[in-house]
Amino acid sequence: MASGSTWTTKQNKLFENALAIYDKDTPDRWHNLAMAVGGKTVEEVKRHYEALVDDVMQIETGQVPLPNYRKLGSGTTKGYNYMDEEQRMKNLRLQ
Repeated sequence: MASGSTWTTKQNKLFENALAIYDKDTPDRWHNLAMAVGGKTVEEVKRHYEALVDDVMQIETGQVPLPNYRKLGSGTTKGYNYMDEEQRMKNLRLQ
């Protein structure tokens, strides 16, 4: 995801967390996202978001292959569970 500026892992995580807080109906959403990330302008945040949306679209349309996680014993796979993360973010918003 290239947005024209360098983003650290920490900034990306702050951005993702802020997206869960400031949805599309939030007044001054882009300003709030930029403030939450720190060190980024509103325009940089908008470009980063557009790149994220493009990446998600490419994944959902099968243009990007999913990782082949190594199988563990008893048929489970090691990987990231996005449903758990989504539920965690919903719980954070309810607090």
